[in-house]
Amino acid sequence: QLQASGGGLVQTGGSLRLSCAASGRTFSTTNMGWFRQAPGKSRVLVADFRLNGRSTYYADSVKGRFTLSRDQARNRVFLQMNSLKPEDTAVYYCAAKANDAARLYDYWGQGTQVTVSS
Repeated sequence: QLQASGGGLVQTGGSLRLSCAASGRTFSTTNMGWFRQAPGKSRVLVADFRLNGRSTYYADSVKGRFTLSRDQARNRVFLQMNSLKPEDTAVYYCAAKANDAARLYDYWGQGTQVTVSS
């Protein structure tokens, strides 16, 4: 139901734009976000929307470099990643909450690999 795309191999300092499209079910894009899982590490939240889209959360490690955006009409969210570093290498997952009242992400995409070479 969630399809992530846009990953790839990029050199340090480069940029990528990830896209997440929902199908089969309509999610409020304000209930969607991005996680990542590096090899041997746990999956962590990278960015998501808060306060019904009035605010955006970013992990400290990506603040100032990544930008989360959304297109509700197309039921998509995007993650623009600039100034990429080798430590950004991970599988990136988009996720969605079932509704505004949900606290947990229950719907997950298949992941897209981002590899940043040094």
